[in-house]
Amino acid sequence: MDWLDDVKWDAQGLVPAIAQEAASGDVLMFAWMNREALQKTFELQRAVYFSRSRGKLWFKGEESGHVQTVHEIRLDCDADVVLLKVTQLGHEPGIACHTGRHSCFFSKLEAAGQSHGGARWQAVDPVLKDPESIYK
Repeated sequence: MDWLDDVKWDAQGLVPAIAQEAASGDVLMFAWMNREALQKTFELQRAVYFSRSRGKLWFKGEESGHVQTVHEIRLDCDADVVLLKVTQLGHEPGIACHTGRHSCFFSKLEAAGQSHGGARWQAVDPVLKDPESIYK
């Protein structure tokens, strides 16, 4: 049996993928993979995702230069989520987010006044590089 058959793909043939920085343990981003993306990620040891909006493979860093080298590929206990342990390349520290931040998870829910249910999302991580200079 092909190892790709062990993955529980959704109705669109996709599986959620989480990229985690191998050295720090930081969760960098979430994306989707189809069979071809997961196969290429394994073969190239470089993160390849499936862009739902563009309907095609997306080689992480193809435009920005912020490539993810893959050290491990893991499958969760239900076989329906993939975890990539990566090194984020292209800038020091690595930039994984299209906003120019290290991680896509830069907004933190913080208590606020009585408005908005007493909480709001606050950007807590700095922009490391202006996105305008990344994507030309």
